[in-house]
Amino acid sequence: MRDLIDSDLNRQLIAWRHDFHRHPELADQEVRTSQKIREILTDWHIQLRPTQLSTGVFADIGHGDGPTVALRADIDALPIQETSGEPFSSETPGVMHACGHDTHIAALLGGTYLLKQREAQLPGTIRLIFQRSEEDKEGSLQVLADHQLDGVDAIIGFHNAPFHPVGTFSVHTGISSGAIDKFKVTLTGVGTHASAPQNGIDPIAALGAEITSLQTIVSRNIAPVKAGVLSITHITAGSTWNILPETAFFEGTVRTADKDVRALIKKRFFPLVEQTAAAYGVKADIDWYAGDPSVDNDPKLTAIVQDESGKFTEPFTDELGLGSDDFACFQAHVPGVYARLGNGFNVSAHNPRFRADDGVIAVGAKFFEANAQRLLSELNRQQ
Repeated sequence: MRDLIDSDLNRQLIAWRHDFHRHPELADQEVRTSQKIREILTDWHIQLRPTQLSTGVFADIGHGDGPTVALRADIDALPIQETSGEPFSSETPGVMHACGHDTHIAALLGGTYLLKQREAQLPGTIRLIFQRSEEDKEGSLQVLADHQLDGVDAIIGFHNAPFHPVGTFSVHTGISSGAIDKFKVTLTGVGTHASAPQNGIDPIAALGAEITSLQTIVSRNIAPVKAGVLSITHITAGSTWNILPETAFFEGTVRTADKDVRALIKKRFFPLVEQTAAAYGVKADIDWYAGDPSVDNDPKLTAIVQDESGKFTEPFTDELGLGSDDFACFQAHVPGVYARLGNGFNVSAHNPRFRADDGVIAVGAKFFEANAQRLLSELNRQQ
């Protein structure tokens, strides 16, 4: 792969990425990360935008005339203990950039620097969004409420893609990720000594039945050619070996690509949980949270990004997955494109051994620079 950006700039971006990786911060806690980004942008004489948010950074490049294109990178990390073996591994116990957001930050910084050098020639404004809390707490909705997308005509971003070589990209027209829903269920019975189950009502037995029953929602209600998954990811029940507990708890997520499938799973979930609980004599309390919609790439903008990115990267074939990204919330307000750039490693995101090749940074920087300029030009022609 040929050099896409200046080698000195690339070395600096890699150094910053390693620093962000060593010092990861969870959603809504990205204080150090935000401060470092602000310092870099200030050193480059880039105008920061006011914000009511405690973390996250927003700025503008350009002269205020013409259209505005936003560039977004997420900046938060995950509650995972790193075991990747990288020499720049996390120094914060139990917190890790296990989704590659550190590479996204560095790439957007690189694109920012390149665009700043061409500021006088830009046919519009570039809005920079270093977004807090993508992994939790709906950071995109916080950004929208903070009015950072006001006046924006289009938005682009990317996510690093494990299992694909550095220097490759993929972007789909239309739906290209799953919608996300979350659920929490508390089952309440009657606690008792384990030797006398007849004196209580066992919520653990009910929990086991719930797990089995819920898997039939997708397998027996959703057409095999449609996408949907229900995953129970966390179970808590009991505290010791000789007591049947009063309560049992489980939580998880639903991922779908089709709106009708999403609605059907929720419709089946409630009666199945409640009636299964009733059959075991326990009470079920359900907390359902409807999360991000599916990433939905604008057809016209996607064609432009595909064409422009193909000038410096190679496309890869990527099947639709059901991972979610709150970039979709931005797309509900302005047209947008969310791409995937190969990260060079074969360990999935949200894994304690997750790694990303530093080479993705230069590709990402070029992605932001080239597509931002191209979109500004195309939007100008349409006005």
